[in-house]
Parts: sequence; C-alpha cells; structure tokens
Amino acid sequence: MKVFTKPGSENTNALVGVVKAKIQSTGISHVIVASSTGFTALKLVEALPDCSIAVVTLCTGAKEPNVQVMAPEVREQLTSAGCHVITAAHAMGGIGRAVNKKFSSIQVDEIIAQTLKLFGQGTKVAVEVAIMAADAGAVRTDQLAISIGGSSRGADTALVIKPDNTYNFFNVKIDEIICKPGVSGLPQQ
Repeated sequence: MKVFTKPGSENTNALVGVVKAKIQSTGISHVIVASSTGFTALKLVEALPDCSIAVVTLCTGAKEPNVQVMAPEVREQLTSAGCHVITAAHAMGGIGRAVNKKFSSIQVDEIIAQTLKLFGQGTKVAVEVAIMAADAGAVRTDQLAISIGGSSRGADTALVIKPDNTYNFFNVKIDEIICKPGVSGLPQQ
C-alpha cells in the first residue's frame, strides 16, 4: 500500500500511476471515481483507455440550489469517452443529512460515514461512490472494481472493492487499500 504524506489533490497524478499499475497487475477493468468537476475523471480516461469508468458526481443542488457542479461540456466529454456519469444524492448523506439539519439528530448513515473517515475522507468517499455506482447499474456487484475518492479536490485514495447496492451495504467488501493519505497528522516513519 502506498501512503501519501498528506491528503489532497497533489496526490492525484501519483494515484493515477498507482492505479494503472494495479490494473496491469490484476486485470481489473472497472474503475469508479468520485469527480465533482470532472478533472480527476478526465485524467483517468486519458491514462486508462481500456477500462470501464463510472464517474460519480455531486447531485444537483449539493453546493448551490439548482446548480450542477460538473459543467455540461465536461459531462459530454466523459460520456463521449464511454464513461457512465452518475449524478445522485450521496449514499451516506441524503435523507439522513436532512434529518440532522432539521432536528439535530445523527442518523445511521452519518455514523457509518464517520466510521469510514477513521481511515480518511477518501476512504469514505471511495466506498460511497462504489455503492452509488452499483445502485446506478454502472458496476456489477459480483466483480471487483477499483474505487477512487479524495479529500475535497482531486484524488488521494484508491481501493480494490466489491461493490454492492445501498440496501445491501454490509455486503460491500474492501479487498485492498491501494493508496491513501496518512491521517494522523504525524510524520511517516
């Protein structure tokens, strides 16, 4: 496993290289990537032309009411490249987040999300987008995939994962952590 010294977009290029090497050594051909603007997804399209790529972007209104973060021309570029672009509410933050905002009450999905964040924000995101891609039918639930997430912008975490649907959440299996940032804030030894 590769451990980056800190989270963030500065790891995106190195992550793409590590993922490409993992694909070459394993033959996994399905990649899932969280990509709000399409920046990370376009890097993967360029580096992995023979892979099936599912791009999971934020739902409309996630940042600003009635606004989609991914520009239509970027979505078209990804779709033209053969990507399955998925726009949906977060699997671990849809209705539960609304209940929390309204009633200040923590929901089960938020507890799961916070637990996954013990491994880093990117790990939570990578698991979440794998579920969302399975829910959209963009990846199979009986095959391994590589799922990629990040800590705000860019990508810093990649997992070999067996995705499953939201209603079968506990059937999701993380087979391997390919790379992630250290999360302790302490120097790596």
